Amino acid sequence: MTTSRALLVAVGCLGLGAAAVAIGRPVKERPAASVLAAGPRLSVASRWRTHVDTIRKGEPLTVALTRAGLAPEEAAEALRAASALDPRRVRAGTPITAKVSADSGTSEFTLQLAIDRVIRFTRSAQTWVEREELLPWTTDTVVVGGEVQSTLTAAIASGAQDFPERQRTELAYSLADVLEYRVDLSRDLQKGDSVRVLVERQRAPNGMVRPGAIIAARLTMSGKPVETLRFAQGTRVSYFDGEGKSMRAAFLRAPLEFRRISSVFGMRRHPILGTLRRHSGMDYAASRGTPVRALGNGRVVFAGWKGGYGKTIEIRHANGMVTRYGHLDAINVKSGSMVNIAQTIGKVGSTGLSTAPHLHFEVLVNGVHRDPRVALRNVAGEPLEARHRGEFAALKSRIFAQLDAPLGLVADRRVPVRVGGD
Repeated sequence: MTTSRALLVAVGCLGLGAAAVAIGRPVKERPAASVLAAGPRLSVASRWRTHVDTIRKGEPLTVALTRAGLAPEEAAEALRAASALDPRRVRAGTPITAKVSADSGTSEFTLQLAIDRVIRFTRSAQTWVEREELLPWTTDTVVVGGEVQSTLTAAIASGAQDFPERQRTELAYSLADVLEYRVDLSRDLQKGDSVRVLVERQRAPNGMVRPGAIIAARLTMSGKPVETLRFAQGTRVSYFDGEGKSMRAAFLRAPLEFRRISSVFGMRRHPILGTLRRHSGMDYAASRGTPVRALGNGRVVFAGWKGGYGKTIEIRHANGMVTRYGHLDAINVKSGSMVNIAQTIGKVGSTGLSTAPHLHFEVLVNGVHRDPRVALRNVAGEPLEARHRGEFAALKSRIFAQLDAPLGLVADRRVPVRVGGD
């Protein structure tokens, strides 16, 4: 083969090779940088989308599920499998989260019935599978407190920055419930008094905070402390004062939960008759319809109209004491019936010789009117059982050392605080 012929053959082979490469790669090759800049390829997973909605007021759950992305037949089938919830009782505002595909429909959805409770529905090959999930709260312990300028609620709110504003009010009400057998917050509390509370702080999975149990508290009034400690005797958990006596007593200190004393026991000028006469009870100013509570356990000996008292209830208690509630707007009990301490027996009104809505309250001992503030001052509760006193003293020493710590976090716990055998 001559040299010229060999060159022709080589050129031909190169041409055939180039043609083959062109046929095998019809798209022009791009530099690596341009490939990276073009973005990710579409994934099959991206066909799934998460749809979040809430149940609207008055609408059936099936309608809300359909709006969240389920087909009507899917929603009906899922609810037929439900056992952990009643679809008729799911409240408006409940969040619904659904995982939906345009190709295969909904594979899963959840209903968050509470902060810590989720119902999850997952679609299997044949049906829906329901699972209830309880989400864990974490609990730590904080000290809150403040100085009284006007009310207990305001004092708590000023020194409870660890809780949202609404929760501070709830904490103040909880403390008032513990103290109500010992302290008449409408009269005993004065400007300059102080309060400190050792309380559980519970945190939900979504970060929401709420107060848990009050562990200990000290209310200092006119320099004198009223202390309380949560303690368990076996399985019975209750509150005791610093001397180990129950905070609960035979009588409440006042017949209204929210009150202001407008007239006390003693001589006064009658607002309607205009004469100077003895006022044989105490008047609690309150809005019409405010619930009135029985001060202690007893039997209703009178329920009806009683002259200038208007609508009146009288209750005889085991020690012979009689409590009388006058000017009521409504009576919720009948003569002869038994009532329990703190039971709602009527509502504040302005019946009889009354100028405005209020409760007229009296205490009679052996038929003689007594100043309620004096007659009800006896009210120390039952003492601890002897076998628990040593344990109580040790717990009090430890817990009150925490109560006296600076305001804020005292202890971080992953389980609810339990004290004194609780």
